[in-house]
Amino acid sequence: MNAAFLAALLAVESGGNDRAVGDHGRAIGALQIHAAVVEDVNRIHGTRYTHAGMARRRDAVAVATLYLGTYATQERLGRPVTDEDRARIWNGGPNGWRKAATLGYAERVRRATR
Repeated sequence: MNAAFLAALLAVESGGNDRAVGDHGRAIGALQIHAAVVEDVNRIHGTRYTHAGMARRRDAVAVATLYLGTYATQERLGRPVTDEDRARIWNGGPNGWRKAATLGYAERVRRATR
């Protein structure tokens, strides 16, 4: 994940607030990570991250990097991956790149990348 894309995700998700809690308490940290994302990363990669630990920027970035590295791949998408794809997967889950509902989020990330 490149630095500009990460900075845009942080800006859109929480304004960079590591203590942010959103989605009625279900999303934690600067990247607003849900427990299911942490569980998915731990299951696939054999890691031991905790949902509460997503308030630590280093851990949140590591989880996001692993998650996007798993689901935002050329093999899965059948073509080169773009930052729009990554944003849509981050917002809408593994198949978020296919969901119309994630287009607005991807646009917000794109604008924040400037």
